[in-house]
Amino acid sequence: MDKDLPIVDAHHHLWDLEAAIRYPWLVSGEHGWLGDYSRIQRTYLPAEYRRDTALHNVIATVHVEAEADRSQQLAETEWLTRIAAETGMPNAIVAHAWVDTPNAEDIIAAQAANPLVRGIRTKPVIASGPNDSVRGEKRSLQDPVWRKGLGLLTKYNLSWDLRVPWYHLEEAAEVCREHPDLRIVLNHTGYPLDRSKEQLAAWKRGMEALASCPHVWCKISGLTVKGKPWTLQVNGSVIRETIGMFGVDRCMFASNHPVDGVKASWDWIYCQFKYVTAGLPDEDRRKLFAGNALAFYRISLPRSD
Repeated sequence: MDKDLPIVDAHHHLWDLEAAIRYPWLVSGEHGWLGDYSRIQRTYLPAEYRRDTALHNVIATVHVEAEADRSQQLAETEWLTRIAAETGMPNAIVAHAWVDTPNAEDIIAAQAANPLVRGIRTKPVIASGPNDSVRGEKRSLQDPVWRKGLGLLTKYNLSWDLRVPWYHLEEAAEVCREHPDLRIVLNHTGYPLDRSKEQLAAWKRGMEALASCPHVWCKISGLTVKGKPWTLQVNGSVIRETIGMFGVDRCMFASNHPVDGVKASWDWIYCQFKYVTAGLPDEDRRKLFAGNALAFYRISLPRSD
């Protein structure tokens, strides 16, 4: 389906479980909030990624830090840089750095010095659910030290990958308004993991708050709901509403693979993305599937004369 449509996968991960980089969350054996992680507790490198995407025209990819041991945040970036040199992917890296530690600026400066690094993903503390609160705790969305530290990303010309679940989106919008010069992209469609009427309404309020910030973009990914299959019956309305709120100029599709592989193959997910947008103008689809990610992450592709 639309096999020639150019794709920039705006969010994926790689890891080698036999190498020096450690991923505590992945090897713990616990089930994650997206489902049973046993299916992805294996090495995942460019060769397998290319097999997974072979039926589609992937022209570039963006690797987002894979929650490696936080003492290895620079080592993960260095490892990815070697992988890119050897295999031609990824084309851009979103690295990790804290923004509230004494050495935050040193780490951010070191990450920014890497020519593949375009942004930073730094996660605030989140509550365990919509009925709990971490408001005002250290590294929460209300922590003034953490909020001020985000300014370092602007200083080093880095974007911020924002990842919080749906019940923190309105709070996140308050933080985004404090940094109007910071390029921000929301990860995983704001994680609408609870599709009850009440929680979908909360998700929509938060998404509308973020969409009202012109410097905030959105990745459509992470649509893995416990107990439900990855289908357009489950996810189609969320995709359409997201595009409606942010507009075609500020949305980008992403696989979140291999993590979203707990629910569906890369091929299945992108076929659904293509199907749900089939009625849009060709120019809009090219933005959603490639153009917006190229622009946001400042990826320059080699010319093919």
